Amino acid sequence: GDIVLLAKPVTLTEGDRVTLTTDVPVATDGTSKPEKLLYAVSLPPVHGQIEHINYPSVPISSYRQLDVVAQKVSYVHDNSHGACKESPR
Repeated sequence: GDIVLLAKPVTLTEGDRVTLTTDVPVATDGTSKPEKLLYAVSLPPVHGQIEHINYPSVPISSYRQLDVVAQKVSYVHDNSHGACKESPR
């Protein structure tokens, strides 16, 4: 079946955290069990990381829709990954 993913943009400053809810994002694959959907973070955020609230500061590479419904997944904007560093010559 088709998978539909809807997301709403948020604006954050460094150090801010936003908890993912069923408003941001919510997905369905046409089955009767959307809570079993697994999200895989194939490209980590450039300026932060996705975390499980029980393990702050530890980036995760996947989470379930059930975690989103329980408000246990958050994005933390830390600006660390996007910093440009010059390599020494």
